Amino acid sequence: MKILIVGNMGYIGPVVARTLRAKYPDYIIDGFDNAYFAHSLTSRSGLPERHLDSQFFGDVRSMKPQQLEGYDAVVELAAVSNDPMGDRYAAVTAEINQGATTAVAGMASKAGVKNFVFASSCSVYGVAEGGPRKETDALNPVTAYAKSKIGTEEALSALDTDMTITSLRFSTACGMSDRLRLDLVLNDFVACALSQGKITVLSDGTPWRPLIDVQDMARAMDWAIHRSADNGGQYLVCNTGSNDRNYQVRDLANAVAKAVPGTEVSINTDAPADSRSYRVNFDKFAGLAPKHQPQVTLAQSIEQLVSGLRGIDFSDADFRSSQLIRLKVLERHIANKQLTDGLRWTN
Repeated sequence: MKILIVGNMGYIGPVVARTLRAKYPDYIIDGFDNAYFAHSLTSRSGLPERHLDSQFFGDVRSMKPQQLEGYDAVVELAAVSNDPMGDRYAAVTAEINQGATTAVAGMASKAGVKNFVFASSCSVYGVAEGGPRKETDALNPVTAYAKSKIGTEEALSALDTDMTITSLRFSTACGMSDRLRLDLVLNDFVACALSQGKITVLSDGTPWRPLIDVQDMARAMDWAIHRSADNGGQYLVCNTGSNDRNYQVRDLANAVAKAVPGTEVSINTDAPADSRSYRVNFDKFAGLAPKHQPQVTLAQSIEQLVSGLRGIDFSDADFRSSQLIRLKVLERHIANKQLTDGLRWTN
């Protein structure tokens, strides 16, 4: 089998490449990326691209049909990847996350690709009171990022194709990676505990977040790469995580403090309501992919983050201004005139 991972040099891609290579040593696995975050390494074991057969570079907005020819599956990870980045680059978020992804899917279909996997997000539920959200429930996006994910899902569902398309609405990502992001809730808490000895929860601690470790995200993508249309349909949108991994933010902070003794937890009990709070129902994913269910526990994710960060001697109390925060990386590229405001390389 021949697989192309688009956007492989971010946070999730290195884990996906490693997972697929370990399980399928005879597969041809390639990557395509714009390399915004190529230098944001958090590993001493070598470049994660060593797991690939080929690494191609380019802007996903400028992909050509011939670059997709010959592949059996395409995994689409390329995106302006979180809410602060989406707020700062709203137009570019729509252009990359939605416009480019839709175009790539169309080209992949014409090139004869059999399976297209899109990394969507449970953030499409926004503020969702009541019970855990199912795929058929109303959506309530509150950010440009979430809106771009919904727009892409709608465009993919309308594509006239024989290609099997899977939109995986992932829980909030967490866990260790060779290109770790610290702008995610659990990862941020672990970094705070190690560098400051204190976790400050800006909300009142009650908002809900479903979590999924990047290793389990890779496991789900493995399923989607090989999914047949008779298992869920030609086009499938699926909440991806597990019912027992819906957490309140205060529980995450306390779990990290327990794993890093001496950590103080401060919760702003007077904070206004958080703009995102949702629990998610993952029954559909459990029924369709019983052999690819999440396996990494919260305690294991924390343990691996602690070990990984200590392994690179992490101690930066000012990490929110570092290369481990994706928005800061882009801002530095722009300040150095390496990127335009439209996030295109200047040379």
